[in-house]
Amino acid sequence: MSRIAVSRKLAYIFGIATPLAETIRRWGTWWDNPPAFLDDYFLGAFLIAGAWVTRDPRSGRARALLAGAWGFACGMAYSSAAFHWTAMRSGAVDPAPIPTQSVFAIKLIGGLIFAIALVLTVTDDEPPRGQVPSAFR
Repeated sequence: MSRIAVSRKLAYIFGIATPLAETIRRWGTWWDNPPAFLDDYFLGAFLIAGAWVTRDPRSGRARALLAGAWGFACGMAYSSAAFHWTAMRSGAVDPAPIPTQSVFAIKLIGGLIFAIALVLTVTDDEPPRGQVPSAFR
């Protein structure tokens, strides 16, 4: 399986799982801070769009869109973990039905997976359409 195929599968998985997890986490409290709730829906939409357009993995533009979606996800994961760390240190309790420290760990692991998926996307060895593989140059 190529790197872009792995990245694409991860994009579908996290494009669905992230908004779903955020819905469970903030159920009943989303109106307290709507932007904090909706950003994960944007993240999911971007990942699904990136996965969808890479149906033809040789498209350079499609790969760029998927890489951009992963870049957005990495930025969201970093900022979310940083804000969560600050909130934890001040004693704030997360609205999730699991411990605040567990939510923080999930955010760190998710951010690491997002970064790995971004690297897989930009280092894929399959040449974009219209380019000759380096072995034939």
